[in-house]
Amino acid sequence: MSRNRRNQSAAVRFGPALKAILICAAIGGVGVGYVWHKTQVVLLGRKIVEGEKRLEQLTRENRELEKQSAYLKSPAVLKSLIMKHNLNLGMTHPDQVLLLQEPRDGSRWQSMNTLLTQASTSRVSP
Repeated sequence: MSRNRRNQSAAVRFGPALKAILICAAIGGVGVGYVWHKTQVVLLGRKIVEGEKRLEQLTRENRELEKQSAYLKSPAVLKSLIMKHNLNLGMTHPDQVLLLQEPRDGSRWQSMNTLLTQASTSRVSP
């Protein structure tokens, strides 16, 4: 028997060992890939939760700003601010209002300039 082993080539003797090493490397690679994949899933889950919390916070802030805007636009608040800062604001007179009509043909700026010129010449200065 020992005579047969001496005559065998080195590739034949190390074949089973090489197969075992490759199988272990494949199993190890699959294990490392699995752990990496699970880590990525956990990290993405955390990012999603953080994004949802940020969205909720911004939605809450937006609602508060809308409430504040509505409050500041209310007539009572505007009146009190006008009185507080002595702005002496009042209703506009009808001759102070200038109505512009949109042209239909696309020559928008020429028509506006013409209307403004006509309105400024027809206005009576105080």
